[in-house]
Amino acid sequence: MSEEASEADRFLALVAAAQGRDNRLTSIQAGLLVGAELGIAHDSRTFARMLGIAHSLVLRELNVLAEREGVLQVVKRDLRTMRVHYTLPPRDEAKHPCAASHGR
Repeated sequence: MSEEASEADRFLALVAAAQGRDNRLTSIQAGLLVGAELGIAHDSRTFARMLGIAHSLVLRELNVLAEREGVLQVVKRDLRTMRVHYTLPPRDEAKHPCAASHGR
């Protein structure tokens, strides 16, 4: 198995685990959280491009997550490109489903 396939499998396993801990998460929402946790993507356009998902779908799911307290923080919005930069909350405030996957 190639390293790229192995990383993709790991990402998908972490997404499934996050959804298992919080059944309210869609696969895109869980992917956004896992991607931020792993440092894969911290903005909506990069995440959409890397996963081959329409940016508009990522924006919709990102906005849902941003409305849930303590899950994800929007850092900056670029009105021209519609790109949204986001981060996970500080570890002591974290309520996101990825927290359990890394022993927090």
